[in-house]
Amino acid sequence: MATATATEGIAAAAEERVSVATQWQLMWWRFRKHRLAMVSGALILGLYVVVVGADFFAYADPLAGDAQRSLIRPQPVHLFDGGAFRPFVYPLKGVRDPNTFQRVYTLDRTTKLPVRLFARGFSYRLFGVIPADRHLVGVEGARAEDTMFVLGTDVQGRDLWSRLMYATRTSMTIGLLAVSLSLCLGVILGGLSGFHMGLVDTVIQRVIEVIRSIPTIPLWMGLAAAMPQTWSVTRVYFAITIIISFIGWTELARVVRGRFLALRQEDFVTAAEVSGCSTPRIIFRHMVPSFLSHIIAATTLALPAMIISETSLSFLGLGLRPPALSWGVLLQQAQNIQTVALSPWLMSPAALVIVAVLAFNFLGDGLRDAADPYG
Repeated sequence: MATATATEGIAAAAEERVSVATQWQLMWWRFRKHRLAMVSGALILGLYVVVVGADFFAYADPLAGDAQRSLIRPQPVHLFDGGAFRPFVYPLKGVRDPNTFQRVYTLDRTTKLPVRLFARGFSYRLFGVIPADRHLVGVEGARAEDTMFVLGTDVQGRDLWSRLMYATRTSMTIGLLAVSLSLCLGVILGGLSGFHMGLVDTVIQRVIEVIRSIPTIPLWMGLAAAMPQTWSVTRVYFAITIIISFIGWTELARVVRGRFLALRQEDFVTAAEVSGCSTPRIIFRHMVPSFLSHIIAATTLALPAMIISETSLSFLGLGLRPPALSWGVLLQQAQNIQTVALSPWLMSPAALVIVAVLAFNFLGDGLRDAADPYG
């Protein structure tokens, strides 16, 4: 009897807790149950930490190359020395192959270079403001960019790990900025189309149809040709972001319009109109929150699509161009099958693209379910 009473008391307390919880609390409680979404959220958070501190996580200047270090294989980092945790690397010794005349690197096992945390390296500005020269890892007694190559080097002898850190900053921020712009356009234009109907709806839908009817590849080829070669990396970056946004908003606008047409005759919308609420207030205060789960699902699916768009365009030479750094730019060196066969580490940016896209999709599933906590 006492056990049953205690169980009933716990159940009653749980019901009362749910009944007084806010919408955001209910969403968080349900999201925590989605383990895969939690892990994916942690991975995405880690990627954006790299975005903020790419200079700190890179131990070598991403633009500093040396033809003598071309296509060095990934160098192993040994964590234990004599049974104790003392990370170190063996320096590389280059010799000329008498048959192929190519420079071949071997490990010099007679010397151990300790790997230290928060070591000094090339100078940079933290957050673009604070002068700094500390990096996450470095080599004691030597320059890290001359002795440590965690992911190997590219054709020009530039450290691939450091270049990947800077490329992550570009690709992840392009996706975020492009989705933010397309989300605003999709919700505003789709909301006006579904709310007002009539001429406004007709004009917006015809614009959407025209944009969606344009073949993607010829469009990108034309835009790439139209961009002046004299433009700086920053101008090309923002141009690519804006162009991707203006093309990517149409699908979300269609989703928002369909939901607005379904909600247009609901009692709460009529009551808001009768009470004198303005159109923006009705749209953003009353109608948009009612299908927040749909917007979250569309947004989280759009983010990886934007990232893949930038990567694909840069890979084909239609997006960002060197010396800019993005995942697509790094993968340009992997276009040659022979290069991939001989230097498979040049494909490492592709692994990061796959991880980011899967993480965004799993996170979107968790957020979509959590956005409807009463479902």
